[in-house]
Amino acid sequence: MNVPDHASLAPAMTVPLPAPPQTPSGPAPASAAGPVPRLAVDRLTAWYGDIAGVRDVSLAFESNRVTALIGPSGCGKSTLLRCLNRMHELVPGTRVEGRVLLDSHDIYAPDVNAIAVRRTVGMVFQKPTPFPTMSIADNVAAGLVVGPPISRSVRDGIVERALRRAALWDEVKDRLGDSPLALSGGQQQRLCVARTIAPEPEVLLLDEPTASLDPLGSARIEELVHELKREFTVVIVTHNLQQAARVSDVTAFFYLGALIETGPTAHLFTAPTQPQTEAYVTGRFG
Repeated sequence: MNVPDHASLAPAMTVPLPAPPQTPSGPAPASAAGPVPRLAVDRLTAWYGDIAGVRDVSLAFESNRVTALIGPSGCGKSTLLRCLNRMHELVPGTRVEGRVLLDSHDIYAPDVNAIAVRRTVGMVFQKPTPFPTMSIADNVAAGLVVGPPISRSVRDGIVERALRRAALWDEVKDRLGDSPLALSGGQQQRLCVARTIAPEPEVLLLDEPTASLDPLGSARIEELVHELKREFTVVIVTHNLQQAARVSDVTAFFYLGALIETGPTAHLFTAPTQPQTEAYVTGRFG
């Protein structure tokens, strides 16, 4: 399989755009010796009709780091996440202002192919979504349908590698032809992770990936997140503050559609600078 490069997104992606400006709401650009922002949001506002679900947000996501988006229900976390791979625009009546930059290229530029963006910025949802009429192996390979044809042996190799990276291979290697519905909820979610990473995305978005899982399944997903950041830039939305503290390197707190504060996770949870953040992480509202 040919791994999609930036040129495959659209011709407009071949000309680098300037890096987003520094703003008080977002982290400063990384130095040459520090982590490199792979994905950045520049003054993004996401609309549902006349209502702004996210307002004027600027935020950078560093390579090989996990960024957790936290905040009460309805604060804009999942809306922002869907903007990062152009899924927000699939909802009728929505629109986006501002920029989302992948390696400094604006994914909302007019000539950019949205499907190619979603291959490069993969997403896993709250509930496991295996395709019930496909086998376990075919579920993983489903993400490969867009692109040049590949041989069966190459396909099988990609499926195995994706399942290994999702920490699921040893559990399913002898039943790849079985229905995914025979798997536990946690296994199904790891299968969805395998399906998402099979096309070799650069960024992995996780929208409350453990919300429907039991504690054991949640723990396996959290362990997997730690492994995945070695290869991907990971952004996770979670309502579970303990989970955010365990899995993330950076945490961003949202309230009423605005980014209130962002910083290293340990610092944000122990010494927040904004009163709204302190009230939220100490449980005074949620």
